[in-house]
Amino acid sequence: MTVEERLDFLEYRQQLLFENTDYSRLLFEYKVTREQNKEIMDIFDEYLNKIEEGENVTHHSFEQRIYNVVPQQNGNYHFVESLAQDNHKSGSWERVFEVLYGSMKKYESYMSSQR
Repeated sequence: MTVEERLDFLEYRQQLLFENTDYSRLLFEYKVTREQNKEIMDIFDEYLNKIEEGENVTHHSFEQRIYNVVPQQNGNYHFVESLAQDNHKSGSWERVFEVLYGSMKKYESYMSSQR
C-alpha cells in the first residue's frame, strides 16, 4: 500500500466512525475500503435492477459477487447478509434484502416486524 492509499484508508475509516450507523460500523469492523464499498453499492444497484426487471436472482450469486469485491470475507455469508440487512434497515436497496433473504426462516421474525 502506498502512503497515499494508506492515508485514504485511514481517512475513510475515520469517516465511517463519524457516520456511526450499523452499515458504517460493519464496514469499519471488516476493514472494507472506500473502493470496495463503491463496488458493493454497484452490486446492490445491479441486483435491484435485475429484481425490478423480473430476472431470477439468488443469494448465492449475490454473495459470490460480494466475495469477489471483498476477498478477505470470502465464504463469510454472515458479512454479506449483514450488508443487505443493514441497508434494508436504513431504507436502502430494501427489495434486494427482501427478495434474496426475506423468505429465509431465520429472518421471519425480522420481516414480520418490518410490516
